[in-house]
Amino acid sequence: MVRLVPVCALAAGLAVSLITPGVAASRAAPAPPDAVSAAFDRIRTDPARLDDVLRAMPKGADLHNHLAGAVYAESMLDWAAQDGLCVSPALGRILPGNCGPAPVSGRVRAADLAARPDDRADMIDALSMRDFVPTATDRSGHDHFFATFDRFMPVQMTHGGDMLAEAVTHAAGDHVLYLELMVSPQLGPVAGLGTHLPLQGDGFADVDRAIAPALPALVVAARQEVDAMEARMHAVLQCGTDQARPGCSVVVRYLYQTIRTMPPAMVFPQLDFGYALVKADPRFVGVNIVAPEDNAIAMRDYGLHMRMFGWLARRDPQVKLSLHAGELAPGLVPPEGLRTHIRQAVEIAGARRIGHGVDILHEDDSDGLMAEMARRRVMVEINLTSNDVILGVAGAAHPFRAYRAAGVPVALSTDDEGVSRIDLTREYDRAATTYALDYAALRDLSRSGLEYAFVPGDSLWRQTAPYRMVAACAAVPPGPAPAAGACHDVLAGSEKARLQWTLEARLHDFEAGMIRDAGAGAAPRRQKGNG
Repeated sequence: MVRLVPVCALAAGLAVSLITPGVAASRAAPAPPDAVSAAFDRIRTDPARLDDVLRAMPKGADLHNHLAGAVYAESMLDWAAQDGLCVSPALGRILPGNCGPAPVSGRVRAADLAARPDDRADMIDALSMRDFVPTATDRSGHDHFFATFDRFMPVQMTHGGDMLAEAVTHAAGDHVLYLELMVSPQLGPVAGLGTHLPLQGDGFADVDRAIAPALPALVVAARQEVDAMEARMHAVLQCGTDQARPGCSVVVRYLYQTIRTMPPAMVFPQLDFGYALVKADPRFVGVNIVAPEDNAIAMRDYGLHMRMFGWLARRDPQVKLSLHAGELAPGLVPPEGLRTHIRQAVEIAGARRIGHGVDILHEDDSDGLMAEMARRRVMVEINLTSNDVILGVAGAAHPFRAYRAAGVPVALSTDDEGVSRIDLTREYDRAATTYALDYAALRDLSRSGLEYAFVPGDSLWRQTAPYRMVAACAAVPPGPAPAAGACHDVLAGSEKARLQWTLEARLHDFEAGMIRDAGAGAAPRRQKGNG
């Protein structure tokens, strides 16, 4: 069991309240849907009040969140100062290695940036999408976005636990119950397994046999790396003490992210290792593949990568996949590059979820593909701000409406909230205002996050369009989990159902507060994170 789950009631005492401390565990019936919708409609006409409401709204999950991109530049500059590092304002980089007593020309001690506000501002802009303006080096939002990772990587190498603490703190502030973070422990050694091991065609079995002896030790090392990261997070947030910060209560799992821009002989060991790690460590619930999809190597080898996943899926069908696919737009690649990526991820690799899926309407037989995704319940992780700043796809040009019209399940996520300078509340706000979503639609997006999370166990829902609870729990009032009976048994047997029950209890109290406060002309009172 993951140490990052101090919501002890989920595992040890289903009779205790599973809702946010400080929020009354009401056993009243749910608020009438018409009253909830009317309250939201009164509030949404005021942008400031809408932001407050959406921040307070309980959100099931953020399922597409790269830990490396989740951290704000200000934090990284603070850590660089603590570590005695220098920065190059001209290059917009945090530099590796200690500055020494006398930094050379062009370098500035990170600790001195507080007294150099212009240099600090330039560094924040270089390490994020804030105030982005195209230059000869960063010609587009796409180029600037992906360039930031190399620029801040030196400080991230030793601050994994601090990064995790920031990610869960942001999630708690957004009232998010569950995070699936993409991380790559032991990436270098794992990819290095293929350095001197050529991959012949689709000879995956041969490579699998060759690297099998090395995988157990790498799994142990990866688990130790995550142990240390979590221990640091606990120390930073004082988890398990009377001073525990709200982030301690966010439930965290991981996706092992592999890098698609390496040679094939280095990609397959990453995938193979990711499967081994998922089978060995319950904190890892799936595998993903990342890096710019339009990269020349990623485009050339895309079909090969999907066949790698397909081979591994046939060997270990229990390992779940959420794959970046279709993070492309016309002009970024030739037209033929837009036609098959999502279909291959679904039909060849066997992805349960698709990350981005922006080019779906350019796929061959896109209507047929979306019908298949709807039938198979392949969910799409929607990253509205990311798709705007990287691909220039937003508003009516974004396929968000097309997916929903086709019945494809979707949920909102942040992608790289630190680099993009957003949080999950901003994504809910953007969806609500851009697509005129009513409260019922926003609540379904919140529920969808947990419904399609890779957390183990059966769902609390017997159907999702519309959401209908399993019979055993349908008549149980929202609030504390029942101490006995059929619904108790459902919750006791499923971690997913317990999280979903918690979300419903929080939504119930949020909706009651929204009705009350909308009538009084105020936004719902903010809660203290997830408590």
